[in-house]
Amino acid sequence: MKWFSFLIAAIVAAIVYMFIMEREAVFRFAGVTDGPAAQETEAIEDMASAVAEDATKRVSVVVESSVAHEIDSAVVLRGRTEAARQVTVKAETSGPITSAPLRKGTMVETGQLLCAIDTGTREASLAEARAKLASAKAGLPVSEARVREAEALLDEAEINNRASAKLIERGFASETKLASTRAGVSSALANVESARSGLESARSAVEAAEAAVALAQKELDRITMEAPFAGILETDTAELGALMQPGSVCATVIQLDPMKLVGFVPETQVEKVRLGARAGARLVSGRELLGEVTFLARSADPLTRTFRVEVEVPNRDLSIRDGQTVEIAIEAAGQMAHLLPGSSLTLDDHGALGVRVAVPGDDGPVAAFRPVQFLRDTPDGVYVAGLPATADVIVVGQEYVTEGVPIDLTFRGTELGQ
Repeated sequence: MKWFSFLIAAIVAAIVYMFIMEREAVFRFAGVTDGPAAQETEAIEDMASAVAEDATKRVSVVVESSVAHEIDSAVVLRGRTEAARQVTVKAETSGPITSAPLRKGTMVETGQLLCAIDTGTREASLAEARAKLASAKAGLPVSEARVREAEALLDEAEINNRASAKLIERGFASETKLASTRAGVSSALANVESARSGLESARSAVEAAEAAVALAQKELDRITMEAPFAGILETDTAELGALMQPGSVCATVIQLDPMKLVGFVPETQVEKVRLGARAGARLVSGRELLGEVTFLARSADPLTRTFRVEVEVPNRDLSIRDGQTVEIAIEAAGQMAHLLPGSSLTLDDHGALGVRVAVPGDDGPVAAFRPVQFLRDTPDGVYVAGLPATADVIVVGQEYVTEGVPIDLTFRGTELGQ
């Protein structure tokens, strides 16, 4: 009976093999067409149809029809206000302060006294220097007279020498006489040189005395410190009785009219800025200012690679303070631009800034990426350049479509039935 069990097992194995590995042939042999294999084939075909249907399905997006218009392509910067001039007045000599202090915020005029130092012995030193100058000048005419006298004696000695030489030639005088007259010429010449040296010494004494007078006068002038220009005191002047040393601060004076607005232009926009261009500015308080560009740096900051630009604005009432934050817009040539919502901006796979737009396709509109150049940010949106004169920009759903994806358009303003 053992061989019978093996036979049953072989038959079962053959049947299982035929139904698993060759079931399509078995079904064809049996004439069955709606078996599991047919059902599986139909399922695969249904899935393929669904995939094909999904491939042609369009993505719904909201677009905005934008038309380019010309804008004043202003260069917008953030900067600060800066006083036109600011000077810290310092002492150049030593001594106690004898003047009453002026308080910060006081308006001062050019040349107005800020600090005065005790005179001390400076007036006496000046008087002494002047006396020495007078004495030196008094000795100058005497030295000049001595020079003239020595020159006259030299002329006389030379005449006598020439006369002795002629007498010797004619045999009326001895060689001794000629030697004597020559010695007289040499002595007179030495006297002339001595007198001239005395005159130079006298002149040097006069110049030294004049220098001493100027130095004493300058030292006396240093005891008063005056305002270098009309402005406002930013600090109190030195207190009465304070001991000043060379370099000690008397006061700080600033000039606020006109006021400078200082900003830094990136090198990508520096070519748009020119001297004399009109500029507008807005303080953080909302106050608006008008002025013009008075300075544009030729050398860039080594760290930021930006160029300093200064705009001068009037400040007659001194209401603009030094160091306030300000937004500056400098006039530049006009440019065609689109005003779009800031949310419509996106990046492509390479990191380029742009927007996605709707363009015609073979079977309807499709999405496309267009790079743009950012120009300006405003409360109503952003101005960009680089698009054609008219463009259908995707403003909702741009992050869900890629290049060439079919889209179903809903124009802004109609998506809510408006």
